[in-house]
Amino acid sequence: MRRYIALLRGINIGGRHLLPMRELVEIFEKLGCREVKTYIQSGNVVFVDSGREKTSIGGILAAEILERYGFEPAVMVLDEAQLQQAIDGNPFPTETGKFLHFFFLDSEPAEPDLTALATVKTETEEYRLDGTVFYLYAPDGVARSKLFKRIEPCLGVPVTARNWNTVSKLAELVRE
Repeated sequence: MRRYIALLRGINIGGRHLLPMRELVEIFEKLGCREVKTYIQSGNVVFVDSGREKTSIGGILAAEILERYGFEPAVMVLDEAQLQQAIDGNPFPTETGKFLHFFFLDSEPAEPDLTALATVKTETEEYRLDGTVFYLYAPDGVARSKLFKRIEPCLGVPVTARNWNTVSKLAELVRE
């Protein structure tokens, strides 16, 4: 029995791409997933394997959402080990979890432009790219961060971000 974490990008943000979590659970169950749990309204789902290949779950889920709701979110699917590896690889403090962000990448970037990121980062921001996870520590927040807005274009692959509070809660849900 394998547990997975699905991270849907860009749902229920600013009144756009609305998808009630109850209905998202139904979609996962329709796909054969069990023990489906959601966390907050921004597309965080923990579930037990559906018998499908991990690599196909995201695409099938996105297609089902497109058919039902008219938009197709990017979906990153991690297994327990990948989530734990991301947590273990974090180089930054976790005491103030809303200032630490994990960007989960669709794939490892072939030619990330880290120099461009360095030119827009503030004095207090720190970051690190580690395979398919980009860590950002922004103790002044990300609302006005130029770096935050440039991460995906500079990495050149789709990403979805979660703060430390969310990542640690997902790890908790996976262990339940």
